[in-house]
Amino acid sequence: MSTTKVKRRVGKYELGRTIGEGTFAKVRFARNTETGDPVAIKILDKEKLLKHKMVEQIKREIATMKLIKHPNVVRIHEVMGSKTKIYIVLEYVTGGELFDTIVNHGRMREDEARRYFQQLINAVDYCHSRGVYHRDLKPENLLLDSCGNLKVSDFGLSALSQQLKDDGLLHTTCGTPNYVAPEVLEDQGYDGAMADLWSCGVILFVLLAGYLPFEDSNLMALYKKISNAEFTFPPWTSFPAKRLLTRILDPNPITRITVQEMLEDEWFKKGYKRAEFDEKYDTTLDDVDAVFNDSEEHHVTEKKEEEPVALNAFELISMSAGLNLGNLFDSEQEFKRETRFTSKSSPKEILRKIEEAAKPLGFDIQKKNYKLRLEKVKAGRKGNLNVATEVMRRIC
Repeated sequence: MSTTKVKRRVGKYELGRTIGEGTFAKVRFARNTETGDPVAIKILDKEKLLKHKMVEQIKREIATMKLIKHPNVVRIHEVMGSKTKIYIVLEYVTGGELFDTIVNHGRMREDEARRYFQQLINAVDYCHSRGVYHRDLKPENLLLDSCGNLKVSDFGLSALSQQLKDDGLLHTTCGTPNYVAPEVLEDQGYDGAMADLWSCGVILFVLLAGYLPFEDSNLMALYKKISNAEFTFPPWTSFPAKRLLTRILDPNPITRITVQEMLEDEWFKKGYKRAEFDEKYDTTLDDVDAVFNDSEEHHVTEKKEEEPVALNAFELISMSAGLNLGNLFDSEQEFKRETRFTSKSSPKEILRKIEEAAKPLGFDIQKKNYKLRLEKVKAGRKGNLNVATEVMRRIC
């Protein structure tokens, strides 16, 4: 017989396996118990966030994702908080990272790379139109859904237009070294949109070549290559693709190609389709502030719930009276009676009905998981009447 399975619930979500883990967060598969839809829940420890002064960054990540409703960006459904945890409920994306696809299969054909790149530019351009700059674009932050469509994720290092300084530029040096734009490294201020486009160019190069354009074990040597745009195309790259990449990986952000110019590029526009979607998005951030507030009224609780023991057909047959030899050896068996029945009702409904019937008859009810013990408070001629009930779930 299988053991009882423990379920964990947060609000209306039933938590499942862990699908990702980082320094400050764990991501678990979950299911909405009201709709049955799968989601991913990013769980963060409040104490760790406070200790490492990450609260504002996490608030910014949530606020950023609430501003964006695009088919090529991972969607945020809601955010919840408990006394110790923050729960970010996200769209569940099943196809893994684009990075894994490159590692496992190597470089892509140009038409395949172009489709992913077009979706990436669609998403990034939309983010920029909403005043959001990602600042850490790389294949590890690009997910694929079940249909093979690209989804931009992880806005942990993103910046909003409100963070621009008086010169209209961003000044925080961040991102992954191999993908970061030269102007970001110079620490003189940079245009977030142009810096993101540089990273998109590095991603396109990786898709077409199967390796990075800028790589060196020495960080200073790497920065020099990036600043001078020192890279070599693999021999299989077509001329139109080379021409576009040269315009994207231009170390001067002023002369670097823009999205509008890219839409007119011969290589890029082949088979291009602009994404169609509902542009309604939530601009209120009240719930974001509420989850970081220690007010009890905004807290959700994480509950443990156990499922009934599961029995397969063979286990069910072995328990039937005709195959039970226990009364040949158990002298007390004559005082016990067993009844088994099957029902189409849920385990919870069965237990509820038993309780409803037992209470008016004067039974004391003790309940644990999917087991009930009913004991008659007043003893009869043969002593106290005890009834033990267990609900089991049959599996096919």
